[in-house]
Amino acid sequence: MRNKVLIRKMKLGRHAATFYGVVSILLWSTMVGLVRSTSENFGPIGGAALIYSIGSLVLVAVMGLPKIHLFPKRYLFWGAFLFVSYEICFILALGLANNRQQAIELGMVNYLWPSFTIALAVLFNRQRFSVLLIIGLILAFVGLLWVISGDQPLSLNAILSNIQSNPLSYALAFIGALLWAFYSNITKRMSNGCNGMVLFFIMTSIGLWMLFIFSTPAPFNISVNSVSLLLVTAIATGGANALWTVAIIKGNVAFLGTLSYFTPVISTAFSSMLLSTALTLGFWQGVLMVTIGSITCFIATRR
Repeated sequence: MRNKVLIRKMKLGRHAATFYGVVSILLWSTMVGLVRSTSENFGPIGGAALIYSIGSLVLVAVMGLPKIHLFPKRYLFWGAFLFVSYEICFILALGLANNRQQAIELGMVNYLWPSFTIALAVLFNRQRFSVLLIIGLILAFVGLLWVISGDQPLSLNAILSNIQSNPLSYALAFIGALLWAFYSNITKRMSNGCNGMVLFFIMTSIGLWMLFIFSTPAPFNISVNSVSLLLVTAIATGGANALWTVAIIKGNVAFLGTLSYFTPVISTAFSSMLLSTALTLGFWQGVLMVTIGSITCFIATRR
């Protein structure tokens, strides 16, 4: 009888953690639009620092201060390094975008992480790359190139021209996708059930403020609307990352992984609405190709 009750509690805990993962994916899908809008009011670095500072306070209030002495040392080092590096790359890429259209494109570069996550999982498990997995990766990359080419026909010159207009942002977004793929893989292996999100958020905010001190800060546009948007962005950012970490530690990772492959479509729809930016048919075609490529990668490794 006691075993049955224990099993039910474990299932309930897993279902709750999985639900948290679903909510985090929806919150994540709003990030591109919210972060870009906030950076327009407070600058790319200042806005990012404010988002993570407020997000850290929210997480401490909800989850309490982290008990660092309980964390495995490998997770403490690698988890912090990968998370902080990713967040700084991603949020600065959006803030430094030349315009809102490019910010949405950079969001798509970031959404290569599901395909990268699966590819790294195959490497970590010392498995072979199947033909289907290779096809999925190619589809995801071609879809990304389709997006980056903009309104022009798909060509190397169009892609290079777009990237050369802001190489730093595109590089940050691409590196960020790789970093998050590594983070997603090592968290399950090294965390031992520990959640370092609060600590990682605080470290990210400190790193961003250091960048802010040594940069030329943009003026803050302080108003009721801008401050309200900042608070919403901070809460959504903190909530999405905290819930995702709980989900990948205790939830149904296979289901969440499958659902996360649709994030590019959901995110693009949210971004288009939040940033009041009309997207071309070619852009949506690229988004669908990235999504199909990610799903193909999942199917190739579902066993």
